Amino acid sequence: MLPLDGVRVLELANFMAGPYCGMLLGDLGADVVKVENPAGGDYSRGMPPFNAGEGAGFLLLNRNKRSLALDLKHPRGAELFLALADGADVVVENFRPGTMHDLGLSYETLAARNPRLIYLTASAYGQDGPYAERPGLDLILQGMSGVMSITGEPEGAPVKVGVPLCDLTAALYGAYAILAALLARQRSGEGQLIDVSLFEAGVSLAVWEAASYWTTGKVPERLGSAHRASAPYQAFRTADGHVTVGATTPNTWGAFCQVLGLDDLHEDPRFSDNAERRARHIELAGLIERVTVTRTSDHWYTALEAAGVPCGVLQSYDQVLADPHLQARSFFHELPHPTAGSVRSLGSPARLQKTPPRLRRAGPLLGEHTQEVLGELGLSAVEVEALVRERVVGVPPR
Repeated sequence: MLPLDGVRVLELANFMAGPYCGMLLGDLGADVVKVENPAGGDYSRGMPPFNAGEGAGFLLLNRNKRSLALDLKHPRGAELFLALADGADVVVENFRPGTMHDLGLSYETLAARNPRLIYLTASAYGQDGPYAERPGLDLILQGMSGVMSITGEPEGAPVKVGVPLCDLTAALYGAYAILAALLARQRSGEGQLIDVSLFEAGVSLAVWEAASYWTTGKVPERLGSAHRASAPYQAFRTADGHVTVGATTPNTWGAFCQVLGLDDLHEDPRFSDNAERRARHIELAGLIERVTVTRTSDHWYTALEAAGVPCGVLQSYDQVLADPHLQARSFFHELPHPTAGSVRSLGSPARLQKTPPRLRRAGPLLGEHTQEVLGELGLSAVEVEALVRERVVGVPPR
């Protein structure tokens, strides 16, 4: 059995935060029913590139889920959702605050019928506070949270992190909170509301930055790849790319200097300890790169690894997705899909020894499981066909 076998999750979500949270729960065995608008479904279905007519990102992000195409604005659709929620353990939604209330499907409404329900709402700024009604996407929240202000080269423009950091972090906090709420429910018998915001998720990552500002009063600035408290700890140019190095302890600093032939730096009092090196990290990086640019990334990686210095080659995604270590650990999977055939998927980093995550299928077709899910409510095929004709529910084209 998987850890969440028997747990029913209803996911009402678009794009990233809610769907990624639902995916994490599905990987652990939860039955995740993705409730989508019959008129198009999750917006990420329409985002290129496409695989057999389906958004390729959607297929990865929504693995291990069943799709129920249901019009929540139709009275019969809302009635069916209420019936599903009566038997559910978890609801995950990431609409703007007030949307679920307007649909008559708020936490208060659902919890009055099912007190054991755990209800996660993921939004840009949270369910209250002066910003609650503002719309927000990951880019906006990377800017608001300060993440962009410290990302990029010192003299360059602010840059967003390449992946949707606030979305994904909120999703991870959401899954973490749901697991905690399930455990709490075992003791109390009661569910609860969980309020996760992308804004707070982004700000919560500012461990070094908040500590530095509260201690010194100095506003953190962009450092490129350099670290705020350690040096050398950054990417260095090589003859054919970059290597990343973290030589921050006395032993690794000495070994690093020896490999690069920079014993004079090791003896230089200006770089005698981490605090001194960090204070002069720009000067130090220039001295180091004079050497690293003379040889290839693989040369430095091999030499530094042999000397016990933490290091790595800065890889592009074509290299990452063919990485032999990830291949050896079977991190990539082939998942079945009714129209795309076999879809390649990323794995789960959560390697539980006895109950590991299980990847069973790629993201579903819109309404692929409508008949199946409503059948579990007791509706016959004839009744479902009538709902399809009334456009209350949707099923894939035959």
